[in-house]
Amino acid sequence: MLDFAHKEFFYTLAFLPALVAIYFATIYLRKKAIARFGESILFKRLSVESSLSKKNLKFILVLIAFAFILVALIDPETGSHLENVTTNGSDIVIALDVSNSMNAQDIQPSRLERAKQAIQQLIGKLHGDRIGIVIFAGQSLVQLPVTTDYSAAKMFLDEIQSNLISVQGTAIGEALDRSANLLLDQGDSTFSKRSKSIILISDGENFEDDPVASAKEAGARGIQIYTVGIGSPDGVPIPIESNGKITGYKKDKEGTTVITKLNMSLLESVAMSAGGISVQASSSDLGLDKITEQINKLKKSKMNIKRYSNYDEHFLMFAFIALILLIIDIFVTEHKTKWYQHLNLFGKSDEK
Repeated sequence: MLDFAHKEFFYTLAFLPALVAIYFATIYLRKKAIARFGESILFKRLSVESSLSKKNLKFILVLIAFAFILVALIDPETGSHLENVTTNGSDIVIALDVSNSMNAQDIQPSRLERAKQAIQQLIGKLHGDRIGIVIFAGQSLVQLPVTTDYSAAKMFLDEIQSNLISVQGTAIGEALDRSANLLLDQGDSTFSKRSKSIILISDGENFEDDPVASAKEAGARGIQIYTVGIGSPDGVPIPIESNGKITGYKKDKEGTTVITKLNMSLLESVAMSAGGISVQASSSDLGLDKITEQINKLKKSKMNIKRYSNYDEHFLMFAFIALILLIIDIFVTEHKTKWYQHLNLFGKSDEK
């Protein structure tokens, strides 16, 4: 498997064609300047020892060296080592509310974005646990099946937006049912002994079904449910954004601004119905640490999994090649030499 340790440096490769363009522009402008201030034939005679082709060679050496340096920064990795790994852990599904009310900004930068940031931090602390993601509004959708591939989990999490589900509303009960089924329908007895938990992150505004009944059913199937209430009990309007700017606020059919409030009592009831706890989030602390402490107290089972590991980094090889090319460039002069003239790498013309 090929991966890159620092994908953020890919943009630096754009410097390569820019350097080529600058180099040829410099040569062109130099030729124009020579033609303007003197006879080109006379100039060739005066600069008989200077070699344009060797200048080109030096530029190519530096350009290739620079390209290898940039590749070293990106740091290609290969992980062809598929190995068996024994881990201790539990199975966790994050049920994340993505309804329009989660765009409210009583929790900065918004309820949804703050929740995503906290889930990113949670994923970074997992070791041996499997994680899945279910998103919901008026209906629910499995965003990520339970997996130990934390990189994939972060990637799928980044893609979550409030417009991923076209049916608006908030159906917490359906989301809990889908999350429970995701945890239990593994088709492998290896996973059946692992403790299973659902972390529900929502403002608790439910308009579609009975989440408490769904929580009780999940609890009866051996699943603990933990809830995170995100939002303000006092209520705030739901912003409408265009190109990253707020252009107004959501209104109902009568033209009244819609106010979204945190319904903490419902979330507490859901958690209590399935043996979990409930926490209220703030901008600085979503409360997931407290929940993961509770999950870590649950019985964890060993599991043998196969995964790609031991990524081999190759940046040193690219950096070494770049160093060799730069050393060669030091010893290549811009003056004509007999042996180099016989090579004739860039054609007959060898003017300065």
